[in-house]
Amino acid sequence: MRFRARMCANRRQAAPERAACSNRHVAPVVGRFTILFGMTAVVDRLNTEKTTFSVEFFPPRSDDEERILWRAVRELEPLDPAFVSVTYGAGGSSRDRTIRTTGRIAQETTLTPMAHLTAVDHSVAELRNVIGWYAASGVQNVLAVRGDPPGDPNGEWRQHPEGLTYAEELVRLVRELGEFCVGVAAFPHGHPRSTDLDIDADHLVRKIRAGAGFAIAQLFLEPEYFLRLRDRMVARGCDVPLLPGVMPITTPRVLGKFGELAGVPVPAEVSEQLMPLAEDPAGFRAAGVDLVTRLCERLIAEGVAALHFYTLNRSKATRQVVANLGL
Repeated sequence: MRFRARMCANRRQAAPERAACSNRHVAPVVGRFTILFGMTAVVDRLNTEKTTFSVEFFPPRSDDEERILWRAVRELEPLDPAFVSVTYGAGGSSRDRTIRTTGRIAQETTLTPMAHLTAVDHSVAELRNVIGWYAASGVQNVLAVRGDPPGDPNGEWRQHPEGLTYAEELVRLVRELGEFCVGVAAFPHGHPRSTDLDIDADHLVRKIRAGAGFAIAQLFLEPEYFLRLRDRMVARGCDVPLLPGVMPITTPRVLGKFGELAGVPVPAEVSEQLMPLAEDPAGFRAAGVDLVTRLCERLIAEGVAALHFYTLNRSKATRQVVANLGL
């Protein structure tokens, strides 16, 4: 199967380097993909007066996991999330499953899909090919992240000999190749390889000025870290949507997964509240859902207009939190 593409010859004038923090100044180039089926851009879905939410899935690794994923997709579809994202594993079957899953969501549901894309182990030619597949599947929205070294998120980054080094380069590549809406990752606790939150915020702003229209924050359980990141963005003249990443805590295993995904220890206060319930599954789940509900309530009270839920391919806990919030 080969992707369909069409060349476009329109050009725009690039804005000066000190342009406002938006994606409107990016200059497309000749040789762009036409996105089929006319999907809605994430930034348009986020442009609403009511509080909304989005959800994240990972590509299934087996037929059983695929059935579980699609049950979650169908259960969340009636709630009309702003968008659904599918994570990405570079080079191999995980990448292919991301393309297939995102394409199915685009073509078989009423949901707005967003595909992840990383620069790990990819040449620029391979990245162009993946972006072309997304365009052919009708996927207009892409989360562009550099990605972690395979097998060791904290390992040394190694650029592909014919690839890219920075997420902002990947943002520019995606934007150059079509009318894509691009998002980037943000780190309330700071990027794992960064030792300075201000420098980290500068990197985030550069990614947005490269063409990203919104950012999704890594997981956190202490709202102050997210709110201070938002303050740093505003101080730099950057007002694109910043979505907090939240994950319902339903089991001790999921609580441990939080630390793995967030790259920071579980806050002591959270452990003290939940771990005494470790042998009481129903009690632990209820307390975990309540904790995340209160986290989201605080964020909404602080003016956050959209929440991004990491679902682990299950829908029940996310639906409970959404219902608790009246979304």
